[in-house]
Amino acid sequence: MTTPDPDGLLAEQLLRLTRRVHRIQKRHLEQRDLGITPAQSRLLRTLAHWGSPPRMADLAERLEVVPRAVTTLVDGLEASGKVRRVPDPANRRVIRIELTDDGRGALSELRAARRSAAEEILAPLAEHQRAALGGLLDTLIDGEPVRRC
Repeated sequence: MTTPDPDGLLAEQLLRLTRRVHRIQKRHLEQRDLGITPAQSRLLRTLAHWGSPPRMADLAERLEVVPRAVTTLVDGLEASGKVRRVPDPANRRVIRIELTDDGRGALSELRAARRSAAEEILAPLAEHQRAALGGLLDTLIDGEPVRRC
């Protein structure tokens, strides 16, 4: 008889939860009929955190994807009026990507969709369970090891 692998079980649970989160967020996005894919949503959120319009290479690095993938995402978002390409004021050969007013409006809708998806996912938890989960997730995100006595 083999002994159970608690770390393997946790890893599987995390993967299943991640897939569920993605499915639910995708459904909430589709219900709002924004015409934005999850990848485009991620690019818009990333753009919103920049103080000034980034270069495509900066976006690719931050998103941890190849530059070609960013080009495809930007093409789609530009066609729908959510972003625009603008020349760098210091170097005309460099192109930067900035949010449009339409893009900022879409970001607001995206945030609302993410909140409603999170509410659906967290609905079974009591407030104290949510607080505990938040603390555990912070620990996992920060990568701080747990000290055991």
